Amino acid sequence: MKRVYNFSPGPSALPLPVLEKAAAEMADVNGTGQSVMEMSHRSREFKAIIEKTEALLRELMDIPPAYKVLFLQGGASLQFSMIPLNLAAGEAGSPKKKASYVETGIWAKKAAEEGAKYAEALTRASSRDKAYTYIPAAPGPDPADAYYHITLNNTIVGTKWAALPQTGSVPLAADVSSCILSEPLEVSRFGILYAGAQKNLGPAGTTVVIIREDLIGRAPSWVPALLRYDIHAGEGSMYNTPPCYGIYVIGLVLEWLKALGGVKAMAELNREKADLFYACLENSRLFRSPVEKPFRSLMNIPFVCALEGKEKQAEIEVRFVKEAAAAGLVNLAGHRLVGGMRASIYNAMPLEGVRELIGFMEKFELSNKA
Repeated sequence: MKRVYNFSPGPSALPLPVLEKAAAEMADVNGTGQSVMEMSHRSREFKAIIEKTEALLRELMDIPPAYKVLFLQGGASLQFSMIPLNLAAGEAGSPKKKASYVETGIWAKKAAEEGAKYAEALTRASSRDKAYTYIPAAPGPDPADAYYHITLNNTIVGTKWAALPQTGSVPLAADVSSCILSEPLEVSRFGILYAGAQKNLGPAGTTVVIIREDLIGRAPSWVPALLRYDIHAGEGSMYNTPPCYGIYVIGLVLEWLKALGGVKAMAELNREKADLFYACLENSRLFRSPVEKPFRSLMNIPFVCALEGKEKQAEIEVRFVKEAAAAGLVNLAGHRLVGGMRASIYNAMPLEGVRELIGFMEKFELSNKA
C-alpha cells in the first residue's frame, strides 16, 4: 500500500494507526459483533464509546468541570447561528442583544454575517484591508455584549491569534476548528469553543462544542430544539441520533494523541514542522509567505510564487501543484478565493511529510532557475 502525503485543509489526513484500527474494527468493535455504524446510539456499547471519547477530550484539553462537551452536527458553520440564537436572540418582540466580532478571514466574516441575523453584531476590528494577512489590534467589548467572537486560527489565509483578546466578563467565543489540540489552550479563558472535526479531530460530520454551563439555557422559547444548547446538554448529545461513527473515530484520534505524549508533545512537533516550512519559504527565491510573521499559523501555511508578473506566477503555481501531486504530495492548491498554494500540516501530518514537501520545493525551484 502506497499512501500519499495529504496536505488538504479539510477533510484532512487522519493518523495511519487510527485508520488501521478503525479498519480492523469495522465489522466488530470491542468484541460486540457489530460495527459502530450499526450500533444503537442508546445502547450501553455506544454509551461506553461516547463517554470514553468525552473523557479523553477533557483530559487532553484540561477542560474544567463547569463546562459541557457536546457532540453535534452541522459543522462549525451551524455554530455561527447557534451561538447568537442561544446567547443574543430575544423573545418575540424583544430587542436583540449586542455581540462583538473580529473579522480576520473569510470564515470569521461569515460568522459575523450570520450572527447579524440574530444579534446586534458589531465588527470591532478587521484585517480585510490587507487581504487578512495579519490579526488586527482589537478593542475590548462593550460590557453589555452577549459574547465576543474570534476565529482563533484562520484556515484559508493562514493566520492565528498571537494572544487572546481581553474580554473581561463578556464570554469569549472561538472557532478552533483548524487548531484544536495543536497546542495547549486555556479553556477557562473562553465561554464557548467549537470545532468541526474534519481538520484535527476526525472525519467530517461531527462538531465538538465546549460551553460553560452558565451560558446554557439562555435561548428564547422560539429557537428550534435542535439549535438549543440546553436540549443537547440535557440529553448528553443524544437528543437525536448523533454522528456515532465520527465520535468513535474522534476517540481513536484522542487515544493516538495521548499515546504520543498529549497536547504539549504535539505542540513541540507542530512548531518544529512549521519552523522548517517557514524557513524554507524565507530562504526561497521562488516562493514566499504572504502572512505577516507574528501571526503565522502553525496549521495552515499559504505560499505564493515570488516571481514578477501575474501570468508567470499563475503558470508556476499551477505546474507546482500538478507536479507535487504526481510526486505524492497532494491537495496543495490554495483556496479558490485566494489562489496560490497552501500546506495544511495538522497533527496527523508527520515530520517526514513536511520534509518531503520541502525537498520537492527545493528541486522545483532549481528546475525553474529562480
